[in-house]
Parts: sequence; structure tokens; C-alpha cells
Amino acid sequence: MSESTIRTELSATPDAFRTLMSGFPTGVAVVTATDAAGVERGMTCSSLCGVSLEPPVLLVCLRAGSPTLEGVLESRTFAVNLLRADARPTAELFASGDPQRFAKVAWQTDPQAAGPHLLRDAHTVADCAVLSAQPVGDHVTVYGEIRRVTRRGDRIPLLYGLRQFRPWPEH
Repeated sequence: MSESTIRTELSATPDAFRTLMSGFPTGVAVVTATDAAGVERGMTCSSLCGVSLEPPVLLVCLRAGSPTLEGVLESRTFAVNLLRADARPTAELFASGDPQRFAKVAWQTDPQAAGPHLLRDAHTVADCAVLSAQPVGDHVTVYGEIRRVTRRGDRIPLLYGLRQFRPWPEH
């Protein structure tokens, strides 16, 4: 690599951080919960990480002050809906803040569900119980113990990287 192609940021600004993270493609999920008033909440999330196998624990990072985070903390449960390759419109809808998002997608819940399951758009759903929540900057890291995993058909995931949604490449 030539010296002319190396670019160093002098400070770690929010824009520099966004650029850094855009170069790390990741899967796309919608985190859902039901708040204390019984209202469904949900937001698109690409900050998801497996933490432990025994017990099975994952973490999600949710924007501080978001209604979804409020619902997760009130109910102490949440669902992680891993999106299918063709679910870009749903990813964008749940990232938009549209208050009618649940009226625009097929979803269901049952007594064992930790939050709404997106029927057509999620290939796998993890129902989780909140173990802990840790504020970090403008987000809150929520640790969830996975209580149930539901799989639905085709498991080709939607990815997000370079500030674009893309399906998993097929060969």
C-alpha cells in the first residue's frame, strides 16, 4: 500500500466512527418488546453479539431514550428478529421511527414470546430475558439470556455494511 492511500483521522469524531463501523458488515435484526401499557415497540439493530453458550446470552445495543429500550427495560424481555435477505423494507421501516410500523408488517406473539415475532421478515427469532443493562455513551448495552429460538424456513440473512443493505451473496 502506498503512503498516498493511507489516511489517518486526527480525532475519533462520530463521522469517523460511522466510517469505521461501515467497513464491518453485520447481520440485521429488529429488536421487539411490549411496554408496560401493552404497546408493541421495535427498532432495527445491527449491534448484536453472542456473549455466552452456557447459559446462552447475547447482547444488543439500543439507543438511550428510545421507546424500544423503554419497553425492553419495563418488560424485562425482548425478541431479536434476525432478518431475511429480502427484508430490507422492514429494516428501513423499523429504523425510520414510524409510529405505525407494526401495522405495516405481519407479526404475532404468544405466551412464551418475549416480544413480537416478525412472521414474513425474520428467518430466526430469539426470545430473551434481560440479565442486565449498562449505559455506554448514547446507547445502552442490554444482555439477554436466550429462552427460546424459533426458526422459519430460508435462513439467508440481510447484511448491512458500507451504509447499504445487501443480501448474503449467493454463489
